[in-house]
Amino acid sequence: MIDPDLSIADRIGLLVQAEVDEAPVETSKDRAYLAAFQAALVRPFATTVNFSGGLTQTCWTVTRTDGDYRVIYMPRAGYFALCVESDFGPLDIGVHGPAMACYASV
Repeated sequence: MIDPDLSIADRIGLLVQAEVDEAPVETSKDRAYLAAFQAALVRPFATTVNFSGGLTQTCWTVTRTDGDYRVIYMPRAGYFALCVESDFGPLDIGVHGPAMACYASV
């Protein structure tokens, strides 16, 4: 159980770290993917995310953008999402689930 006294950024960081700790590292491909994911991680920070229908929500960025995509955490939903970068900021594209799975979908 995650300590409720931790900041939201720290709680999100623990969720991501749990995925990293459980990631397979049996092949060179597994290790390369894990290294790329870890290199993309940032300390979570609040980000306004756009959703279809003109809705916005404060979410938390967990990976740096590669210029096209970034992974965010959606606290209301309790899971991660892949967002595409747009002129109006990150846009949810409906790819949801574990952080590493979202990152791998690009």
